[in-house]
Amino acid sequence: MILSCQNISIAFNEKQILKNISFHIEDYDKAAIVGINGAGKTTLLKIIVGDLEADEGSAALSRDKKIGYLAQHESVDTENTIYEELLTVKQELVMLEKRIREAELQMKTVEGAKLEQLMEQYSQLTHRFESGGGYSYRSELTGVLKGLGFAEEEFGKSVSTLSGGQKTRVALGKLLLQKPDLIMLDEPTNHLDMSSIAWLETYLMNYKGAVIVVSHDRYFLDRVTNKIIEIDQTKATSFAGNYSSYAVKKEQLRAAELKAYMNQQQEIKHQEEVIAKLKSFNREKSIKRAESREKMLDKMERLDKPAEARTDMHITLEPKYTSGNDVLHVENLAKSFGPLQLFQGIGFDIKKGEHVAIIGDNGTGKTTILKIINNLLPADSGTLRLGTNVHIGYYDQEHHVLHMEKTLFEEISDEYPTLNNTEIRNTLAAFLFTGDDVFKRIGDLSGGERGRVSLAKLMLSESNFLILDEPTNHLDIASKEILEDALNGYTGTVLYVSHDRYFINRTASRILELSGRTLTNYLGNYDYYLEKKMQLMADNAAPAAASGNMPGYPAFAASPLSPARQAPSGVPSKESASKLAWKEQRELQARQRKRENELKRIESRIEALEKRDGDIGLEMALPDVCTNVARLQELSKEKDSIAAELEQLMEQWEMLETEAGN
Repeated sequence: MILSCQNISIAFNEKQILKNISFHIEDYDKAAIVGINGAGKTTLLKIIVGDLEADEGSAALSRDKKIGYLAQHESVDTENTIYEELLTVKQELVMLEKRIREAELQMKTVEGAKLEQLMEQYSQLTHRFESGGGYSYRSELTGVLKGLGFAEEEFGKSVSTLSGGQKTRVALGKLLLQKPDLIMLDEPTNHLDMSSIAWLETYLMNYKGAVIVVSHDRYFLDRVTNKIIEIDQTKATSFAGNYSSYAVKKEQLRAAELKAYMNQQQEIKHQEEVIAKLKSFNREKSIKRAESREKMLDKMERLDKPAEARTDMHITLEPKYTSGNDVLHVENLAKSFGPLQLFQGIGFDIKKGEHVAIIGDNGTGKTTILKIINNLLPADSGTLRLGTNVHIGYYDQEHHVLHMEKTLFEEISDEYPTLNNTEIRNTLAAFLFTGDDVFKRIGDLSGGERGRVSLAKLMLSESNFLILDEPTNHLDIASKEILEDALNGYTGTVLYVSHDRYFINRTASRILELSGRTLTNYLGNYDYYLEKKMQLMADNAAPAAASGNMPGYPAFAASPLSPARQAPSGVPSKESASKLAWKEQRELQARQRKRENELKRIESRIEALEKRDGDIGLEMALPDVCTNVARLQELSKEKDSIAAELEQLMEQWEMLETEAGN
């Protein structure tokens, strides 16, 4: 075990963030910490590395083990070049190499004992250099830089001139080269393109140490992790397996908890009804039985109702009008910015109901294509034609469609003047803006909050052609899944750009890859695209010719599904299993009806006996009866018989009620 976290608790301004968080990390674990935004994931990482002090509990690292931590917005800012900055990690090897060169020069000028002494020193230096990876560290450094998306011609750039995202990549490269026993990464894929993310995945999968990562990239988590630590409502639960395995187990666990809660609520209600009935019999033994059941009920450990799954954001996407079958036609499109040509001669068609994802490395022109379609940028050349009755709804990752000076309420009311105050507030509440939140300025919102406002406007637009630029940026996993479900239920057409491979996998029916200034078409989701891409690389063959009405790029059709296998002999068919279930259901219903009828019969008999018992009491008080010894004995005997039968009937009633509760 490399890390042990025991009962970690912390609160900010009396708000509990983490409570009794306990888990451990083994030497080669690849673990992810997941949870909604604000759950305390980054707080937990800071406690582990010592940047924050927990109110209670501790995080203990094994002796002689080192942690390497990359914060979410961490970057470097020096006058070093990119290559020099990463080389600082290998300074010990650089100095050893320098001393080896110096020893080699000195050995040429000395003799005798001095030479022997130098040769011994040289041998020790070369041994340390070799064992420390001295003969491979420069190629390793180059491999890390290229893997993180830096071209060789960029190695000489000054770090101080880089963008924030590029500086973060440099910081990540330095961390990876340090090779700590435990790597901790907070949103490491935020500033990486798909190629770099794939490289990082492979690097971490093969890393000879432990990894803890906080990420909303579910595809990344699926490939890298073997343990998920979920933080939910201040508590932590560990799950073995990757993200998809966790998602299944989490839903099963929630369903089991909900079932247990509902069963307990049903049992409580049933016991309360039995207690009330026993008390209504108004007999000493039945009252004692009722009191006994009340004590048992009081001692019962009440289960909390599980939180509803994904109740935070509500998106409903539905077009107001139906478009024609031909939604968009693009032909020979080209765009350059100065000497930089992004693409040329690209063309594609989009049909009604398609969900198409455009993917590619950063800077290839994906967002530019969307802006040209939305008339936000002019094309250098080419034809672009929208189909009949097509109404576009546009989601811009930079949120230029929002007005920074307006409040949230004004943003919605000005765009949709037919909505009344209640409708506007309900819409904003569906995207987590309640109370005075609706009067915040758009310019004062975070990136995630602006994204939710843009999604709210998209929902209200009722457009039949959605064009989305990085719609999952700044969304937590739960919100992404809600958006995915909304898009999958959307009957209109969707064209979007995204780096979120899990999102693409769930929502895309076709992928357009923008690479080498041209588009390649893949008929399927992201997994199919990867499979076909690997196959093409392995075959090293030219792409197949274009098929159908898809000008400008080759197409690859998804393989047909294999036919369903027949059930082996001896295994009941679905039909026979259905008949068996129906028969069992009929038998269960018959037993239930029999029990209900028996309960009614007993209750009716108890009611009749109690009435008769009361009548006997009245009769025994009559003047002409109370002096008649023979009649009194007869009535008293009947009263005893009624009491005995009532006792027996009540036991039968209680037994049947208990069976009904089970």
